[in-house]
Amino acid sequence: QVQLVESGGGLVQAGGSLRLSCAASGRSFAYSAMGWFRRAPGKDREFVAAIRWSGGDPFYADSAKGRFVIARDIAKNTGYLQMNSLKSEDTAVYYCAAGWGVPLTGLAGYDYWGRGTQVTVSS
Repeated sequence: QVQLVESGGGLVQAGGSLRLSCAASGRSFAYSAMGWFRRAPGKDREFVAAIRWSGGDPFYADSAKGRFVIARDIAKNTGYLQMNSLKSEDTAVYYCAAGWGVPLTGLAGYDYWGRGTQVTVSS
């Protein structure tokens, strides 16, 4: 099993920034990709960003491109999502996920999920 714990969510004004963290523990060999997804009120969970643990180019949803940056620290077994220029439409519960990443941008690519962290952007 892999355990994922998100942190860093909160309330921020539009235009502000937040950095989410995802600490992974357990079977580190059981996944090769880490992703971030979010679920806004009344909407389905959607892809935000993903990165392969071995490196390579990250992937972003169109809504995140140019504003969000995903990163991982292998030594700390931790992933990050730096969110800049936040908008009210970014308000959602953000989930960290780990898996084989097939597909990298889809829910089916991930077997392990955190409980989520709330991000609220006030306008």
